[in-house]
Amino acid sequence: MVLTFELALTSYFIATILAILELIRGCKATSKGMVVFAAFGFVFHTLNIALRLFISGHMPTASLHEAASFFTWSIVLIFFIIEYRYKIGLLGSFVLPGVLVLMLSSSVLPRQIRPLPVILKNSWLWLHTILAFVGEAALAVACGVGIMYLIQQRNVKLKKLDGLFHRLPSLRVLDEVNYRLITIGFPLLTLAIITGALWSEAVLGTYWRWDPKEVWSLITWIFYAAVLHARLNAGWQGRRTAILSAVGFIAILFTFFGVNLLMKTFHGFE
Repeated sequence: MVLTFELALTSYFIATILAILELIRGCKATSKGMVVFAAFGFVFHTLNIALRLFISGHMPTASLHEAASFFTWSIVLIFFIIEYRYKIGLLGSFVLPGVLVLMLSSSVLPRQIRPLPVILKNSWLWLHTILAFVGEAALAVACGVGIMYLIQQRNVKLKKLDGLFHRLPSLRVLDEVNYRLITIGFPLLTLAIITGALWSEAVLGTYWRWDPKEVWSLITWIFYAAVLHARLNAGWQGRRTAILSAVGFIAILFTFFGVNLLMKTFHGFE
């Protein structure tokens, strides 16, 4: 089990190095190698998660190590879906470095498997966890796409129409992908909050406890609801949506790491 994690980490590391080289001086070899090693990492990562699931008998998100690992896995999953759908060659250059940072963060955290408390053995919790992580992963990739948009817009504004300009997608495509990712992530985040409330009611007898994790999840949800409202009703597109995608991901990271490390929460990891 340790081996599969280390192989995944190593593969992501190589993929990230190639992704950076692709950004600086792209060629077919670095582009293909980046995707191949990211795929190797994803396979090893999937195997690691499957093994932890088999050994523990529960969703492997019970510790901060497992949660960070599963979140990373979810981001890579969304990355490959978008890469397959839109063929954005440089997307890995803006996503894989973040993947590596999260994976390294997971690697330094305690990895032992602990028995799951009875209170957490509930089917609603499984569904809540998967929806939350995959939804937040889509919003994480939206952040990467938003940064790509801002760089490309700057190239256009400064009339730097060579080099990176030709390897980045058009502003229209980047704006469309960003919007699609938000429309994927937001409904999943909504369902995650609903299923989390159902789990809380089934186990604790109340739908909402005003726990810091719940509060920050709600803040994040309201933020992205406002982003979608502004786009659909106020015509906010392009640069504004790209900036908000980056800001929103900061809120997600705080909800994920900051709340658990800085606040006392019922959702805390041991």
